[in-house]
Amino acid sequence: MDEDVNATYLILGGHVEVQKYRYVYFMTFLIVYILIICSNCTIVYLIWKHQNLHEPMYIFIAALLLNSVFLSTNIYPKLLIDFLSEKQIITYQACVIQYFLFYALGCSEFLLLAAMSYDRYVSICKPLQYPTIMRKTTVSLLLALAWFLPACQLVGLAAMSANQKLCSFTLKVIYCNNTFYKLFCVTSRAISVYGLVILLNVVVVPVIFIIFTYSRIFIICYHSSAEVRKKAAQTCLPHLLVLIHYFCLFAYDVITVRLEYDFPKTARLIMTLQLVLYNPLFNPIVYGLKMKEIYRHLKRLFCQEK
Repeated sequence: MDEDVNATYLILGGHVEVQKYRYVYFMTFLIVYILIICSNCTIVYLIWKHQNLHEPMYIFIAALLLNSVFLSTNIYPKLLIDFLSEKQIITYQACVIQYFLFYALGCSEFLLLAAMSYDRYVSICKPLQYPTIMRKTTVSLLLALAWFLPACQLVGLAAMSANQKLCSFTLKVIYCNNTFYKLFCVTSRAISVYGLVILLNVVVVPVIFIIFTYSRIFIICYHSSAEVRKKAAQTCLPHLLVLIHYFCLFAYDVITVRLEYDFPKTARLIMTLQLVLYNPLFNPIVYGLKMKEIYRHLKRLFCQEK
């Protein structure tokens, strides 16, 4: 590449070594992407179709699963093209857009989980007030905040990043994330501070809120009957599993880039696969098997097909 092209294009070096088996990897990731789309959209379809699933809890689950589809669609099409290409390149502008969508949707996941925890808190701790509090307008407002709040904050960060001067043009990753900060000639203090504020707003605060609400739920359930405890466990456990799993992945991203901790290559590969492969498949499995009403409709759907 000449200097003018280098100023526009970045080289993705995260999967150069797989080119020997490019078609195997292409077919594998294509199948995984199809599984992600089908598994998540199947549960979303069931929630949309069945009237008894038109409740806030299931609506938030549908939103979370759609979020996983959008997040995967931001990564997989470009990844599949790269497997079939001799060189894995991307324009810097496209890289910034992929970065923006990745973190906007990723942060939305925390806010959606916070909305779920609030719904469970009202349902279990204030059951008589639940119909009044969790109205359609409340659910719509929470969904709008979950999707638009991170996007509105991150668009400024993406715009600031797009105007930075680059001194390197190689990213050792398979998609654009915070790693491209290492390409800047000078570390931007403004970007670092702004990124920290966003991290506190859309990750740390929602996680603290979730811990608080579930703590209250567990305290109430401890003093309640066995039936109440069982119901709480059935509805809250899937949310907690998804939260813990996703928080660990997000913490890894912050540690490797923001704190500049160098993980071993194998560990980086495993954690990257967690984000692009396991996590989008984890949500539909957890909610499809652990949520009693969804599992019942899911079982009926596949039994009918047989």
